[in-house]
Amino acid sequence: MGILLEQAADTAAQSTGAAGASLISVILIYAVVIGAMWFFFMRPQSKEKKRVAAMLAALEVGDSVQTTSGFYGTVIDIVDNDTVIVEFGGNRNCRIPMDKAAISKVEKPSE
Repeated sequence: MGILLEQAADTAAQSTGAAGASLISVILIYAVVIGAMWFFFMRPQSKEKKRVAAMLAALEVGDSVQTTSGFYGTVIDIVDNDTVIVEFGGNRNCRIPMDKAAISKVEKPSE
């Protein structure tokens, strides 16, 4: 009877060690998958935000812009950090104040 109890105790100790190693490997796999998801999804998005912020920071009077709704115009005044006045078309009376966030593309005038 004592031999059976010793074998049962040895088997229980071995299965506990295997379960601990198994748990560590599962956690490691999850960490690798989450890291890969961050690298392929979140990192490009943050790089794009930085690119757009740099583009809007370099915005100057006279730049040609395209809005997020597809309109083309020329920046005629920068009111503050968030607002610009854009002139659309050849009509000098079509001047619209808008947020910088509504600008999707900026082209510098060629010299």
